[in-house]
Amino acid sequence: MSFEVVSAYTLLVGDADEPATVSVHSTAEDAWRALDREVRRRCGMRPRPRRRTDADATARFANAWRAGDPETRYWNVTVHRLPIPLPVIARETVVSGR
Repeated sequence: MSFEVVSAYTLLVGDADEPATVSVHSTAEDAWRALDREVRRRCGMRPRPRRRTDADATARFANAWRAGDPETRYWNVTVHRLPIPLPVIARETVVSGR
């Protein structure tokens, strides 16, 4: 059996006032966009217009939100490299001898 490695991104956002939000994303872009959306929701801000997400700008925005109450607010985006087993789809035919 062969393996292919895929990436998954976990987002964790929380504070003392609301339950933590945990989500899994297939791309880094999706994870950073979800972080931006979640922090904006917790701040009561309007959603950002749909455009390319800048990871550095989103991290600065999330850090500014966390700085408002650093003892209870937290966020984390983590990448995971997952080995996925790939089944053999086509095998060589074996000719049986008679």
